[in-house]
Amino acid sequence: MATATETGRQETAALASPAPAIELRGISKAFGPVQANKDISIRVEKGTVHGIIGENGAGKSTLMSILYGFYKADAGEIFIGGKETLIPDSQAAISAGIGMVFQHFKLVENFTVLENVVLGAEEGFRLTPSLRKARKLLTELAAEYELNVDPDALIEDLSVGHRQRVEILKALYRKADILILDEPTGVLTPAEADHLFRILEGLRDAGKTIILITHKLREIMDITDTVSVMRRGEMTATVKTSETSPEHLAELMVGRKVLLRVDKKPAQLGKEILKVENLRVVDEQGVERLKGIGFNIRAGEILGIAGVSGNGQSELLEVLGGYAEATGKVSLHGEELDLSGAESDAQSRRLKGIAHVPEDRHEEGLILNFHAWENMVFGYQNDPKYNKNKILMDNKAIWDETQAKMDRFDVRPPNPRLNAANFSGGNQQKIVLAREIERNPELLLIGQPTRGVDIGAIEFIHQQIVELRDQGKAILLVSVELEEVLSLADRIVVMFDGQIMGERLSSETDERELGMLMAGMKQGADA
Repeated sequence: MATATETGRQETAALASPAPAIELRGISKAFGPVQANKDISIRVEKGTVHGIIGENGAGKSTLMSILYGFYKADAGEIFIGGKETLIPDSQAAISAGIGMVFQHFKLVENFTVLENVVLGAEEGFRLTPSLRKARKLLTELAAEYELNVDPDALIEDLSVGHRQRVEILKALYRKADILILDEPTGVLTPAEADHLFRILEGLRDAGKTIILITHKLREIMDITDTVSVMRRGEMTATVKTSETSPEHLAELMVGRKVLLRVDKKPAQLGKEILKVENLRVVDEQGVERLKGIGFNIRAGEILGIAGVSGNGQSELLEVLGGYAEATGKVSLHGEELDLSGAESDAQSRRLKGIAHVPEDRHEEGLILNFHAWENMVFGYQNDPKYNKNKILMDNKAIWDETQAKMDRFDVRPPNPRLNAANFSGGNQQKIVLAREIERNPELLLIGQPTRGVDIGAIEFIHQQIVELRDQGKAILLVSVELEEVLSLADRIVVMFDGQIMGERLSSETDERELGMLMAGMKQGADA
């Protein structure tokens, strides 16, 4: 039991220690029967980069949405700079000095940088004084934090990295001392990610407080001072980054040891499965999205397509999947495929043994207001095993197969009757993956396989992809996660502006070389 003197010393020390930038006490939030946050308490010290990690559905986004005023907590208190603060909406959060940079940017495409920065923060009826003030401030911020961007450029003309800088400038213009960044490197090249980290370090050194939500453990280790781990709505640990490791953090997130590297044997290459020659795609606006690209994939091989999102990868998957028009030549087992983009093309691709996990599960992979068991057979509903006398669907057969696939892929909750919209993003992805991978295809087209998927499921998905390869199947992998491409692919093709900038064996390249190709800079034999 502490003496009065000891108690006095403790109280004095507590008074002397600076108040944290943010302190959350006993935060709880439920959505119906789902407890998203349960009695969460966390301290974020001033002038630090504090990482928050956790599996998909762990409650990270809900917690940050409460801090930024999107949701109201059912219980708990928020303290900003040591003072209890009510945050009923995002305007109150901004007034409290909190800014948030979302994974999907909130910018008006046909406005200039300057107009986006002042939008919603205009002073008075006349816009000119606000624009003049913003221009002066942007010049100062650019010099201080490496946030260089042309204030008169249209957003639609900027690279992804520069758009992100605009989001940070918006927050700083509103005098944010606390910045929340949600998965900030998901669409950046390695060079752009490095530049972002330099910006964050500069902001931290200037006394700003950064909260970084990311699933990339390497980024946590590189940039954060402290990291908090969430699991199933609860805060399980907060540790100094210098005193932990990626393996330890992964175990805290999942509750078991996780293999962070892809364990695979050298590829045993077979015959050529897919050959693409002089493939060209022109969109509805007349813009050429694919500019005469060509490559091949052999049995027992994973070909990775690396590149920043928006450089032709999506169009490539759409053409090969059978629902986009193109010119050129695509052959499967030596048989030329129809590139007219007719409605029947996608179905004929499936009959030929091509399975497709699309990049956007909401737009192309699922019908959100349909049940999980219905989504599990979309595209394959004409399979004889799902039909009775070619007239009625055998719902029991579909239900039973869905239940087995949900168990195998650890879909939570394992309820076939639940609408797809009611699953978390990661579990929606598992439904699509289970539907396509379990068809045992000759060629698997897979776009962003682990987008929104927790680290434990990533390990499982990678194992399934490698297992297909080892069975002699051909796999075309498109991912913006360069580390994922390097780990999974046997051979890597890099795309930039609809062209192939180079091809490398994954065992003979690294992130730096691929990053330069992703930025459009050819090297050596590629130049």
